[in-house]
Amino acid sequence: MFLSVFDMFKVGIGPSSSHTMGPMVAAARFLDRMRAADFACAGVKGSLHGSLAFTGVGHATDRAVILGLAGFRPESYDAEAAEAALAAIRETKTVTPEGLTELAFDPARDLRFDYDRALPGHANGMILMGTDAQGDVILQETYYSVGGGFVLTEEELARGKDTDDGPPVPYPFRSATEMLAMAEASGLSIAQMKRANEVSRGSGDALDRGVARIWEVMDACIERGMHADGILPGGLKVRRRAKTIRDALVAERGTNLAAPHTINDWMSLYAMAVNEENAAGGQVVTAPTNGAAGVVPATIRYWLDHVPGASRSKVPDFLLTAAAIGGLVKYNASISGAEAGCQAEVGSAAAMAAAGLCAVLGGTPAQIENAAEIALEHHLGMTCDPVKGLVQVPCIERNGLGAVKAVSAASLALRGDGVHLVPLDACIETMRQVGADMAEKYKETSLGGLAVNVPNC
Repeated sequence: MFLSVFDMFKVGIGPSSSHTMGPMVAAARFLDRMRAADFACAGVKGSLHGSLAFTGVGHATDRAVILGLAGFRPESYDAEAAEAALAAIRETKTVTPEGLTELAFDPARDLRFDYDRALPGHANGMILMGTDAQGDVILQETYYSVGGGFVLTEEELARGKDTDDGPPVPYPFRSATEMLAMAEASGLSIAQMKRANEVSRGSGDALDRGVARIWEVMDACIERGMHADGILPGGLKVRRRAKTIRDALVAERGTNLAAPHTINDWMSLYAMAVNEENAAGGQVVTAPTNGAAGVVPATIRYWLDHVPGASRSKVPDFLLTAAAIGGLVKYNASISGAEAGCQAEVGSAAAMAAAGLCAVLGGTPAQIENAAEIALEHHLGMTCDPVKGLVQVPCIERNGLGAVKAVSAASLALRGDGVHLVPLDACIETMRQVGADMAEKYKETSLGGLAVNVPNC
């Protein structure tokens, strides 16, 4: 099993990796299908199903599909160009993606929210269709946005999880048990094994540049979020809080007024800054999803700014370790809120962050596995119930608390020798089972929980 660090950490746009980035990627993939076809389409249309329908407006899913069909991609997204493209599409009722002729597409008519029919493969399903001049469907594909910006066609999903067709990697662990056994046999750290796997599929220089870019984007997102104010879009009138919190914390420095627990406010600040940027549709890094994008960068920033001896040179080890843990969760359970609730998003992110922090603080592979287990265990059962389908309430604060839990989990694990009762593999499997048992109204449909008990205006 191999999931690259660049699969777990993808540069993209808010507010959702599964509901915004994924649908945009799916639309771009469908354009490739159209380009490869032996016939020309005259128009395009689509339908959104399951969670993509119920919370699509709040997650800007329709906007993402429209822009994807116009040729936009998350990794190269240009906000100003996107606004101009949207205005032109609504006026002309056409899209003209590169390499294709002008296609008839009226967003109000040709992109449908289907609230009645869920697709069988995953809660986040969508169908895209190419039509002829008479409007008849001549090309069709079903896509599933399975979390973290990952997109699978119906056929790819049916083939199962283990579809990696690349060359063998030196440490192909598919479970935490295998990971620990390989670490013991090789004498390598988790980060070193992950690096060896990455280099076997590419180059060390490319890996170093890519990982540096991930942290650069994460850190820039924290900075933007800490200096921006105003009201977040979407209608809930949620006010950005990160700037105010930062200003207050900075003012307290050196005054002997700050209580020891104020360090939790710094952790929450960094995470909330990221998730406010995400809610505003800004550039973020999936970690492993947009809805949980604040936990990992907040934990790294806490370590760099507040822990003696921290060094930017160790950030790659943090990210590689975190990616190894995230890959195990995704492969053996889920990182999708629509599939398994927020335990799969913020819970997975906290496990990744705890493992990364434990690693850079000198933890052994056994202690790192223990840190990840502690963090994930104490998110089990967490629902995904965003008010009005927006990635704002409770998502923004939830990332702050996820970072606090991650730091606590790493600290507890470092106080032990790595021997503990509940293996990480058992915790991941429990999360999968809980997700399967969880009612659909608690899995990113905004039909239960806070979403129906808090006024939407």
